[in-house]
Amino acid sequence: MVFPPKSTVKSKAKMDLTSAALDQVPTFDGAGWADKARAAARDRVAAMGLPVGRDEYWKYTDPTVFTDTDPRFDGAVAASDVFAGADALTVTIVDGAVTGDLPQIDGLDIQSLADAATADIHWAQDTFGVLEAAGQTNVERPLAAMTTALAQDGLMIQVTADIPQPLRIVYATAGGQANVHHVVKLAPGAGLTILEEGLAGARAATNMEVAVADGARFDHLRVVPVVAQRDLNTHIFARLEADATFRSFTLTPGGAMTRNEAVIDILGDNATAHIAGACLGDGDFHHDDTVFVTHDAVDCESRQVFKKVLRNGAKGIFQGKILVRPDAQKTDGYQISQSLLLDDDSQFLAKPELEIYADDVACSHGSTSGAIDEDALFYLRSRGVPHATAVDLLTLSFMAEAIEEIADPDLADIVLAHLEQTLSARQ
Repeated sequence: MVFPPKSTVKSKAKMDLTSAALDQVPTFDGAGWADKARAAARDRVAAMGLPVGRDEYWKYTDPTVFTDTDPRFDGAVAASDVFAGADALTVTIVDGAVTGDLPQIDGLDIQSLADAATADIHWAQDTFGVLEAAGQTNVERPLAAMTTALAQDGLMIQVTADIPQPLRIVYATAGGQANVHHVVKLAPGAGLTILEEGLAGARAATNMEVAVADGARFDHLRVVPVVAQRDLNTHIFARLEADATFRSFTLTPGGAMTRNEAVIDILGDNATAHIAGACLGDGDFHHDDTVFVTHDAVDCESRQVFKKVLRNGAKGIFQGKILVRPDAQKTDGYQISQSLLLDDDSQFLAKPELEIYADDVACSHGSTSGAIDEDALFYLRSRGVPHATAVDLLTLSFMAEAIEEIADPDLADIVLAHLEQTLSARQ
């Protein structure tokens, strides 16, 4: 028997998988700006093909969970209340649809994608699907394009001032699959903090495109609920102009499958981008952080800080890359990924990368895995601290560097308190 080349087998697998998935995507008439963007995203999916396990950036994570036609879990998840005590403007999204009245204050214009899509022209049309398409340049991300094609709702957020109150996005679901697409556009000198919490679907896919103009500030905090069986695939695409600041932090204390991707393009001089995350994995838990930061301007800074605590066979993945283009002199790029393995069954896989074409840079990356510090554990136990509590204290200490990436100390305290509560509940 003569077998075809592996590349042919892979290509056919992609074609069959992609064809079945695209059958679920509506046919767009192309009349409106949003439908044109969705049709273009659909074409990108058809050209790239959906991911399979042999793809370079999916070799540690089985994409089948996200490409199967049906979600593997169909249960309700109530709205989360982690940030309920924060003085925030709140928007609720249930099963992928924006519900209730949207807050409107000076300097902040919010509209649902469903409503914005009915307009002939809209300010979001130069961003919706555009940053996602640009993010396909270095690494293909077909699931992001699929979300753009499928999402019927989300938030179109335009910011023209420095907004003191955070915008809180609360998700809830009765089960099933949800696709949500947000666009955030910040004018020069504007500022906004977005808090995300809850789960949009039993299998949820979210895109967030963020355009940060000269001197603008964007802060993002996301806390995923502790739901044992749920699958979450998120993408953030950010574009930073001169003197812009971007920060994002995600806490994932549970779940079955999570893949968080971030694509950050630093295009203006003196810009800063920090992205961080922490997760607690237990048992049937698979968590994948995949980050790609491109420096294409002078005197810019980026930081990637990720911490994973894993036990009972949990699995953590980190794939992070810093690309420094030839004109991006005086780049300061920092990347660290670390895991704390609480047993011999858990696993952490890391793929840190630096690709540098400028000669005046300071870039570094590191990745470590280790067990609990037995000396520190003995010290706490010798002073009467119960074993489980001592492990939790050392876990919090391990995660401290990631939580310190949260700029607002009050919000950092809320995240830390939630993390402490989660640790206590799982003892």
